[in-house]
Amino acid sequence: MTSELTYLLYTVILLIVHVLFQATLSDLSKGLGWALGPQDEPRDQNAVADRVQRALRNFLETFPAFAALALMLAVTDSGTAQSALGAAVYFWARIAYIPAFASGLPLVRSIAWFTSLGGLLLMILPFFISAT
Repeated sequence: MTSELTYLLYTVILLIVHVLFQATLSDLSKGLGWALGPQDEPRDQNAVADRVQRALRNFLETFPAFAALALMLAVTDSGTAQSALGAAVYFWARIAYIPAFASGLPLVRSIAWFTSLGGLLLMILPFFISAT
């Protein structure tokens, strides 16, 4: 299995953990009775649970691109050390993004987000380098 596909597997595991973490924080924030009930009436959640929910939405915006790139690199056998590094950077930056966003610290979230995009760019480069 390529490095990019290995990180795709790790990122799917991260997705599952992130969903469970977000749901748990949201349910605890809204109260266990509400979480176990029909959830008919909307209820606000605390700021941290809300941030983790927004972090999950953001993760879901970039994950399809990461998955597509990892699969494209594997199928076309275009993976390089640079694209493998990009996959690793994306994965670790997405891990860092969760506590960075949840903490509410200014700038830290943005750095993790830009770093994850840098990982995607490293994964894209082999397609342009091989085309020239």
